[in-house]
Amino acid sequence: MSQGTALSPRASARTAATAPHPVDEILPARRLIPAALQHVASMYAGLTAPPLIIGSALGLTAAELSALLAAALVVAGLGTIAQTLDLFGVGARLPMTNGVSFTVVSPALAGTASKGTDGLAEIFGATLIAGIVCLLLAPAFRRLVRFFPPVVSGGVITLVGISLLPVASVWARGGDSGAPDFGSSSNLALAGATLVITLALHRALSGRFLGRIAILLGMVAGTLIALPFGKVDPGSLTQASLFALPEPFAFGIPHLVPTVIATTVVVMLVSMMESTASLLALGAVTGRPTQDRTLTGSLRALGLTTVLGGVLGSFISTSYAQNVGLVALSRIRSRYVVTLCGALLVLMGLVPVLGSLVALVPLPVLGGAGVVFFGSVAVAGIRTLAKAALGTGHNGLIVSVTLAFGLFPVATPDFYERLPAPAATVLGSGITAGCLVAILLNYLLNHLGRGTEADLDAIPAEQVTALGGTAPLGATSPYTPAPVRSPFGTTTAPGPQAVPQPPPHGPLTGDWPAYDTDLVTSAPETDHDPGAAAYAPSASEGVSFPGPLHPLRNRSGHPDDPTTHGRDTRSG
Repeated sequence: MSQGTALSPRASARTAATAPHPVDEILPARRLIPAALQHVASMYAGLTAPPLIIGSALGLTAAELSALLAAALVVAGLGTIAQTLDLFGVGARLPMTNGVSFTVVSPALAGTASKGTDGLAEIFGATLIAGIVCLLLAPAFRRLVRFFPPVVSGGVITLVGISLLPVASVWARGGDSGAPDFGSSSNLALAGATLVITLALHRALSGRFLGRIAILLGMVAGTLIALPFGKVDPGSLTQASLFALPEPFAFGIPHLVPTVIATTVVVMLVSMMESTASLLALGAVTGRPTQDRTLTGSLRALGLTTVLGGVLGSFISTSYAQNVGLVALSRIRSRYVVTLCGALLVLMGLVPVLGSLVALVPLPVLGGAGVVFFGSVAVAGIRTLAKAALGTGHNGLIVSVTLAFGLFPVATPDFYERLPAPAATVLGSGITAGCLVAILLNYLLNHLGRGTEADLDAIPAEQVTALGGTAPLGATSPYTPAPVRSPFGTTTAPGPQAVPQPPPHGPLTGDWPAYDTDLVTSAPETDHDPGAAAYAPSASEGVSFPGPLHPLRNRSGHPDDPTTHGRDTRSG
């Protein structure tokens, strides 16, 4: 750009401030399409497994199984689109995917085995009721966000990633434990080759867009390697129909059976907890932290998707954590990528032959790729835990017990089998069990009677950062916030007050965890077009916290605090 057309610093700042957040960025087609295909490939196996398992157990015909699968794809696609767009208060406006919950398989079959389509009518009737329950509870459920400080959210996010790693190990061995080649050296070698290729591509193409779709490229390479070994079944292409339109109540009028409804509602509550954990992780990864209205919109989309599933022939929906890991790894945060992913899922449901193309990817290949994106979720949680001051107070104990309760059912699936069915369903989900334990212990140890989440009085003033976490001793420009209101109604003050100073590196790059520093400051690896204005958070945006956790909630007693930017924050 010539000197005559150069922008002044003030004009450049205005341009940067008006650039869209990376979550709202619309990528060019050459980047949008492969990124969306990567999301489709990562969730296809988990999405199609529950309807196939349930349908096979109920003795459905091939045509009925095909209809069940088509409905699952269409409903998942519509739910995913709703999550990314936030229409009329429905959706999270984040790159979140929806699909059939695997938790529904065992409870669904427990009371309907050997009933055929009559069993499906009972399941779909219960699914309708569960979706309505989710819609009714969404406004109240949003209040849970205030109970997720870093010690809770970090532990839960870490648990989400760790608890999904066994899924990758099953995929890597072949997926079907009854198959003769399950766990064979060829399957493990294929998974290992996919993992090595993915890592090599990510390293070699670092700084380029192709590096961001390294998982997709690795899965394509792994599938090509599997071809000569007979691990790719092309028969699904010839058996798939060209067009299939899901028909409402195709399996009969839904039957309302109280016992099935009760079990399904419990599964719905578990799905809501798991989706809340995934949403917290996604908000941290994208740099747009979850607020209570975000959670409400997301749960409304989840409830509507579940209701639609009961009508068209699908099951309870949930949010898929593997796609959260994919966002963290690829650094592609645009929600419109996932919007296109949802549209592709709908198209695959209407044109089954397209879905069969994705089904060509062998499960060992998915297992090798799953190691990467499931592990990325765990890393995001560990980085969130870095803000929780685990060396002081009770936070280290809270995280320890949270991980233990969350991993019990993962390490020993029959750990709770002797408990009553509803309790076994709730505690049998490691994510839900860990989440409940973390919230309860944080309240009992940090807020009941006395104490604070991080026990900040025991931390030297120079270690306390603007967001209530800790910084290494000797860090420059320390910034200590005013007293912060506890989510449980008490007001706690951090350690000795220092002279208020602005954060040293801005609202995202200084105080937010390291993964957001990577996302925001790595100039060569940007989501934007090369000629587009770079996104810069406005002074009023910064890092947002829901409800009483907002760091500006109680700054009225500090008029000189630069982070208030001249605003009256006493109204909250």
